[in-house]
Amino acid sequence: MGFRNHVKMMCWSRALLSSCALLLIVLQSCLDAVPISIDKTKVKEPEQQPEEPPANVDTGLHYDRYLREVIDFLEKDQHFREKLHNTDMEDIKQGKLAKELDFVSHHVRTKLDELKRQEVNRLRTLIKAKQDIEGGNDIAVDHQALLKQFEYLNHMNPHTFEVEDLDRLIKSATKDLENYDKERHEEFKRYEMMKEHDRREHLKTLNDEERKKEEEHYEEMRKKHADHPKVNHPGSENQLKEVWEEADGLDPEDFDPKTFFNLHDTNGDGFFDEQELEALFTKELEKIYDPTNEEDDMVEMEEERLRMREHVMNEVDTNKDRLVSMGEFLVATKKKEFLEPDSWETLEQNQAYTDAEMREFEEHLAQQEQDLNQRAVDLQKQRTELERQQEQLNAQKIELQQAVEHMERLKSQKVDGLPEVHVEGNDISHVQAADNPLHVEQEAQLPGHQDQLPPGSPQAHRVQHEEHQQNIPQQTHQEIPAVQPEVGQEHPHQP
Repeated sequence: MGFRNHVKMMCWSRALLSSCALLLIVLQSCLDAVPISIDKTKVKEPEQQPEEPPANVDTGLHYDRYLREVIDFLEKDQHFREKLHNTDMEDIKQGKLAKELDFVSHHVRTKLDELKRQEVNRLRTLIKAKQDIEGGNDIAVDHQALLKQFEYLNHMNPHTFEVEDLDRLIKSATKDLENYDKERHEEFKRYEMMKEHDRREHLKTLNDEERKKEEEHYEEMRKKHADHPKVNHPGSENQLKEVWEEADGLDPEDFDPKTFFNLHDTNGDGFFDEQELEALFTKELEKIYDPTNEEDDMVEMEEERLRMREHVMNEVDTNKDRLVSMGEFLVATKKKEFLEPDSWETLEQNQAYTDAEMREFEEHLAQQEQDLNQRAVDLQKQRTELERQQEQLNAQKIELQQAVEHMERLKSQKVDGLPEVHVEGNDISHVQAADNPLHVEQEAQLPGHQDQLPPGSPQAHRVQHEEHQQNIPQQTHQEIPAVQPEVGQEHPHQP
C-alpha cells in the first residue's frame, strides 16, 4: 500500500467523525453515481475518478496543519511523489522514505525550512501563553527544554527541515493516530459521567415530589430510547445488504461484495478509509438516534459510530494500516462472522463507566470546586488589597492637589499685596522712608542726622520728644510727692 494513501487518510479522515450531514452527502453522491439498469445484477461500474478531499478537514492532531503542509509540498516534487507510490508502509515506518528528502528540489526544501521555522515559533508562542496563564511571568523560560515534549520535529535545529524531521513527523503521526481513538473514548466517558453528575446535582435542588417526577421522566426516556429496531452487526452481510438495498437502490438478492466495494470507495483509491467505513453505518445509526427526539443524544450517536468502525477495522484490517483494501474486504466476506454474526450491543446496553470511576470522577470534581473556591477567596483578598491601595493613592493625590492649590493662592496673594508706586528722581528716598518708618527712626538717632529731618515732620517731633524725656531726672515711684489740694478747695473724692 502506498504512503500517499495512508497519509491522505490520516489527514482527511478525522473531521467527519462528528458530522452526520457530511456523511449523508457522501451517501447521496454515491447514490447519484450508481447507474441502475433493468438487469440489476449487471451494474456497470462507474469510471474511477479520484476526488480531492475537502481542504478544511484535519486529523485532530495539534500539529495537523504542519503535517498537511509538509505533505502537500513534498508531493509537489516529482521524485518524491514517485517514491511515495512505490514504497510500502513498513519501509515508511522504518524511515526509508525520509532519506529521499535529500533528493527533492531546492524550492521545496526552502519551503519546508520556512514551515518548520513557523511551527517552532508557534510552539514557543504556546509555551509563553501557557506560562502567562499560570502566572509565571517572572520566570525565565527554557524553550529548548520545553520543546522536547514535541517529538514530531527536531527542536535542536529550529531553522532547517532535515531527514530527521520527516522521519519524526511520520512516526509521531502514526503513533498519535493510533492513540486517537483511545483518547476519544476517554473524552466520551468524561462526557457521560458529567451528564450523570449534573443530573444528580439537579435532583438535589428538588423537593420530594419534584424529584419523584424527574426520576420517572428519566426512566421513561431511557426506555423510549432503547425501543428501536434491531441493529445489524457492523460489517456483516445483513448490514451491508441493507445499505445495498436502501442506499444504493439495488436488490439484496443480487448483492455482490466486489461491486459493493467499488460503489462505496468514493475516492476510487482502492481502499476503504475510516471515513468511507463510517459512512456505511449511517443507516444503522438512524435506527437508534433521531436529533428531534429528546431521549436521543447525538454525542452518543458519534460514539456508537466510532465503536462500529473500530470493530470492523479490527476484524478486517489484517495488516493494521488503518485502511481496508479490496482483498481484505473480500476475504472478510467469506468468514463465518460475516454470514452468521453475533448480535450487536449498543451503548445503552454497555455503560461507558463503572461505579468506581463515577465516584472517583465526582471526588475529582469536588476537589476542583474546592480549589476554585479557594482561588476565588484569594482573588477577592487581592482585589480588596488593590482597592485599599487605590484609595490611598487617591487620598495622596487629593492632598497633593490641595497643596498645589494652596501654594498657588499664597503666590497670588503675595503678588496682589504689592502697591504700584511710580517715582521719579529724588522722590525715591521719601518713598522708601514712608514704606519703612522704623528705618527712618534708626537713622534719625544717628548723630547729625536730626538736622537733616524736615522741620515740622513727624519724625522731627518724635526725636525732640525723646530728647526731652532723656533730660528728665529718673525718680522712683516713692519719691514723687503727693499733690496737696489748696485751701478752700475740696478733695475730689470727699463727700
